[in-house]
Amino acid sequence: MAIKISLGKLDLGMSLRELVHELVPQNGMLLFGISTLHLEQIVTLPFHHRDPFDRMLIAQAIVEQIPILGRDSAFDAYPVQRWWG
Repeated sequence: MAIKISLGKLDLGMSLRELVHELVPQNGMLLFGISTLHLEQIVTLPFHHRDPFDRMLIAQAIVEQIPILGRDSAFDAYPVQRWWG
């Protein structure tokens, strides 16, 4: 999100700090670090998507068995559930 904000591609309507410190815990969300399991998964991913940051998100979603939030239909080529069409 920080990269998207810095590129002007995402406006949260609040600061990233506010989002992370207030809304994330209030909504029962967790922030994932990058683990060796995520790295092992990303190595095996086919190149349906070329953006390295999105590929990491896809790898994390697969390993953690959680949906991915995004508008990019390229995510649909991977074994993850995508929210937000």
